[in-house]
Amino acid sequence: MAGEGPAPSSCDCFVALPPHTAAPAVIFGKNADRPRHEVQEIVYVPAATHRPGDRVQCTYLEIEQAPRTHAVVLSRPAWLWGAEMGANEHGVCVGNEGVWTREPVGEDEALLGMDLVR
Repeated sequence: MAGEGPAPSSCDCFVALPPHTAAPAVIFGKNADRPRHEVQEIVYVPAATHRPGDRVQCTYLEIEQAPRTHAVVLSRPAWLWGAEMGANEHGVCVGNEGVWTREPVGEDEALLGMDLVR
């Protein structure tokens, strides 16, 4: 049956730049190896100015908030704070990529790669 094959196992971004696009625009895209039935949300987060000492709850831990955050459009799994990919109000685009390492995984909670994308 179609769609019943193995789960995807890659996480790749691509970009096409003028003059290789039909319009004078940048095209950015990403595929993800997330579970196929996981809900992906498209969210807009407006720019904001934060007070000294403000904190933000990320997926697994709370960190100090930046003094100013830019507006962003994000594609993210509904259950986490971070994002698979996104673009800010200045046209900067970023996507999460899998990174393979030989370093052991730490025991402490940490920021996810997708938290860093956000």
